[in-house]
Amino acid sequence: MPVGVGSPASVGTMGDDVARTVGGGRWIDLTHAFDSTTIYWPTERGFTFEPGRNGPTPKGYYYAANRFETAEHGGTHLDAPRHFSATGQTADAIPPARLVGEAAVVDVTERCAADADYEITADDLVAWETAHGRQLGDVILLLRTGWGRRWGDRGRYLGTERMGPDAVAELHFPGLAPEAAEWLVKHRRVKAVGIDTASIDHGPSTHFGSHVALCGANVPVFENVAALDELPASGTFVAALPMKIAGGSGGPLRIVARLPGPAGPGSP
Repeated sequence: MPVGVGSPASVGTMGDDVARTVGGGRWIDLTHAFDSTTIYWPTERGFTFEPGRNGPTPKGYYYAANRFETAEHGGTHLDAPRHFSATGQTADAIPPARLVGEAAVVDVTERCAADADYEITADDLVAWETAHGRQLGDVILLLRTGWGRRWGDRGRYLGTERMGPDAVAELHFPGLAPEAAEWLVKHRRVKAVGIDTASIDHGPSTHFGSHVALCGANVPVFENVAALDELPASGTFVAALPMKIAGGSGGPLRIVARLPGPAGPGSP
């Protein structure tokens, strides 16, 4: 049993005082832009963008309208619970309250630098609780592995540059250990879990136990989250709003964070 499964009296539950959290600070975009270079799973084609006949019209005004095509899962995106659960919520059915709230950022960058296939443990999560005197309850849990700095270099980010089904066996990046995902589901009540890698399960996974555990409990997952190194460990307000695809197992995600404190120069 992981350290800290119990609930010590000295550890309180994190609240979600939105008015306090968004009252100051500056916004950080945690979303990678979608374009032809966006990283997708080796079995997916990726993002395609088709410009329209954009420009001035005979009536004198400018007009632009483009088309795009994408898989649900790629770039910064949502894994809806339906992704790994036949009874899980689809993208359009996730309650909005689960997509906004205070973030808890667990930093395991040093461990992942030493082991590209590192799996974040329940002890890593409890260490955050011990350091901050609070439980990981009613928060959006964001896992910072340092892999976000590798975005744009497919080989370093995924562990392979190859495409196709055979390339899946060559994937190497950190993730959340299935035992830690099960611990979260059984002993903590998080709103959602996000990570700065291509999957909540680490690269070598073949049974995707963390997906199964979280999706089975209707916990949304955010993958390929950007700029987590700009966030403090606690106190940040996050809004993660995916495309509302009816019946979808996921979809492109725009996720932003508001840092605590006074707004910086030029901030709204």
